Amino acid sequence: MLNYLGRRASHSVISILGLLILVFFLVRLTGDPSALYLPLDSTPEARAAFAKLNGLDQPIYIQFWHYLSDLARLDFGESMRQHRSAMAVALQAFPQTLKLAFVAMLLSVSLAILVGALAAARPRGVFDRLASVASLAGASAPDFWVAIVAILVFAVGLDVLPTSGTGGWQYWVMPIFVLMLRPFGLLVQVVRGTMLSSLASPYIKTARAKGLGRHAIVFGHALRNSLLPVITVAGDLATGLINGAVVVESIFGWPGIGKLMIDSIIQRDFAVVQSTILVTATAIFILNIVIDVLYAVLDPRVRY
Repeated sequence: MLNYLGRRASHSVISILGLLILVFFLVRLTGDPSALYLPLDSTPEARAAFAKLNGLDQPIYIQFWHYLSDLARLDFGESMRQHRSAMAVALQAFPQTLKLAFVAMLLSVSLAILVGALAAARPRGVFDRLASVASLAGASAPDFWVAIVAILVFAVGLDVLPTSGTGGWQYWVMPIFVLMLRPFGLLVQVVRGTMLSSLASPYIKTARAKGLGRHAIVFGHALRNSLLPVITVAGDLATGLINGAVVVESIFGWPGIGKLMIDSIIQRDFAVVQSTILVTATAIFILNIVIDVLYAVLDPRVRY
């Protein structure tokens, strides 16, 4: 296991480094930051001083070399807009995204397991049909469209929920609902499919022959053996939530790392963009490692 984790870590470090190099060049295609941070009537001397202050007066390959040198010293640069460490800005925003994604994923997995298991217990029944329709609708609906409709209905029409910001539980309802809709829909289908396969297995027939009740068979035997595919899909969806939170955070004004990334791209705050990408990529790498470890915990047959 340790050898496997070491290989995964080394591969992930190489991938993250390649991603940072790509982002370094891409963000500089957005334009000259002095056009945003200096007045329109600023003199060429003022623009030259701004470029020199932020290391933008040198050729791109020299800037890239300095960036790699600073990266080796764990120096991620300074925010042009906030005049403090870019990594500190990213790390301050990341917990907000993490809390939002964690709650949305926890609710999605819990509800999907319950609904999927109950639907598989009585296939082609009324509950199964309703669950299938609801899950397919949730999996197919675009996040931005659901978010806009939710704002129109609950904030503008009914005036029962705030449109943006953070605070009490009211501020969490719409962002979590929008984020959990697609994972819930996909996981219901996965749980239902794996449960139907497990319920048709010989060991379930043996359990029925021994006189076990439906509840013990569905939740005690079939569900446990159906969790590995659920964990696989849930892991992919969890990483997608961290990335997909960009749209939801921007629409609802949630002060997470996704909104920070979009704002920094618009404001050409290069160091903050690079730091947000690094934090997000590292979080996804750690999450994938945790999923692999869960595989080994849930299924002793798994060997790396």
